[in-house]
Amino acid sequence: MDLNFNKNEDRNKLMLSQLRKRYAAVKLGGGKKRIEKHHSKGKLTARERIDYLLDKKSEQIEIGAFAGDGMYEEHGGCPSAGVVVKIGYVMGRQCIVVANDATVKAGAWFPITGKKNLRAQEIAIENRLPIIYLVDSAGVYLPMQDEIFPDKEHFGRIFRNNAVMSSMGITQIAAVMGSCVAGGAYLPIMSDEALIVDKTGSIFLAGSYLVKAAIGESVDNETLGGATTHCEISGVTDYKAENDEAALDKIRAIIDKMGDYEKAGFSRTESSKPKEKESDIYGILPASRSGQYDMHEIIYRLVDGSEFEEYKAGYGKTLICGYARIDGWAVGIVANQRSVVKTKKGEMQFGGVIYSDSADKATRFIANCNQKKIPLVFLQDVTGFMVGSKSEHGGIIKDGAKMVNAVSNSVVPKITVIIGNSYGAGNYAMCGKAYDPRLIVSWPSAELAVMSGNSAAKVLLQIEKSSLEKQGEKFTKAKEDELYNRIKDRYDAQVSPYYAAAHIWTDAIIDPLDTRTWISMGIEAANHAPIDKKFNLGVIQV
Repeated sequence: MDLNFNKNEDRNKLMLSQLRKRYAAVKLGGGKKRIEKHHSKGKLTARERIDYLLDKKSEQIEIGAFAGDGMYEEHGGCPSAGVVVKIGYVMGRQCIVVANDATVKAGAWFPITGKKNLRAQEIAIENRLPIIYLVDSAGVYLPMQDEIFPDKEHFGRIFRNNAVMSSMGITQIAAVMGSCVAGGAYLPIMSDEALIVDKTGSIFLAGSYLVKAAIGESVDNETLGGATTHCEISGVTDYKAENDEAALDKIRAIIDKMGDYEKAGFSRTESSKPKEKESDIYGILPASRSGQYDMHEIIYRLVDGSEFEEYKAGYGKTLICGYARIDGWAVGIVANQRSVVKTKKGEMQFGGVIYSDSADKATRFIANCNQKKIPLVFLQDVTGFMVGSKSEHGGIIKDGAKMVNAVSNSVVPKITVIIGNSYGAGNYAMCGKAYDPRLIVSWPSAELAVMSGNSAAKVLLQIEKSSLEKQGEKFTKAKEDELYNRIKDRYDAQVSPYYAAAHIWTDAIIDPLDTRTWISMGIEAANHAPIDKKFNLGVIQV
């Protein structure tokens, strides 16, 4: 291995170590003391409940682990948005599980909590996956009620989605394992089947204090809405469980009796490992944001048998398109090429930039994958579309629009992996969050923004400099450097993969070696939802 490989490896493994450390902190939720208090009530934590529910030694992926990261510090923070979401297997059947983390503000809903819950339901709806709710929540976080209660994408949308999923025949099971109050009380009752844990679970529209204040009635919470009340008097819940474990065992028994599902029919054969050494990815991916590498080498370490059938290999070289299998699933890959390449005309094309010919190639390839019912995988490391008079005269906007059109109207499932840069319109064309990928994840090396911190700082610096000079202020080199660094530091914080994950612009930050698992489980989830639309590009400028 050369020195550059070793430097890259050191840098990428350091970022991976930081990822693991930050994830370990997030997994503690509200902290060790609150976990101990939770246990003292005879309750499992949200993560313990999910671990108990999911099949042992089976694959699982976590959605939104870093949601809320660095947000709401003035309110004490909201690790993982106060809710844990995982896709895994229950009795061999793939499901999505949503568990309130009562160690974080008693499981109260912050604005980001609502967004994360809606993302979980979106995944269930798109893929027609069974969804299991493990409820333990004090309801809306009142100090921020105006940001979570009334709007279209707020708290109430959850119950609307419950109704929509029910009409679609998507199985929903809810276990009330703690508080379930006010509007939140509708969630388990709008599910297909509802369980409640004796003595710790409770459901009511208003707790005992509010009942006393509203109508003067004195009643304790257990009598008002405990397990005995709802299983023997109101009939609101279907099963009473002695403890958390018994409730989770009951859910497993219910899932075990479910019939098979109609499949989309994506091609899958026996899985095989890549022939190339997967861990070499750490040494191939450059430590520098501007560093060059051959994306083919990454692809060979992600696909079965390192076999990749490239489409139009000699044309539009800054985008790589081709067919492969990942964990047995047939996929069409669209990937940015970060190496500087030479065209047959002898012209140099910059890596990571989308040119007219590469956009044209990708459009046709995406159409082919839709024709053949092959899921699409986008590997992003893109700085944007090519600019300048030559590109504008050549119709780069038109060709870029065709690619965006194809991505937008694609009916096969799309999965996006942000490997490095994800800037500007390149993020859109390569199936960023706005273009409905079934799953979108980033590596620790990723950056998401309109442009890089360096470029943004230079642009904003020139604007600021011009403004100050018009006011007659002298702009010294020291002042220029101070302003540049201040702008760049602020911008760099916003382009971080953790900032994107905190806001759920991505579903996760993952170890590159987990990419195959995420893609495979994503396609398996998508296989639950038969395609009922035809691919149509609509009106485009040809």
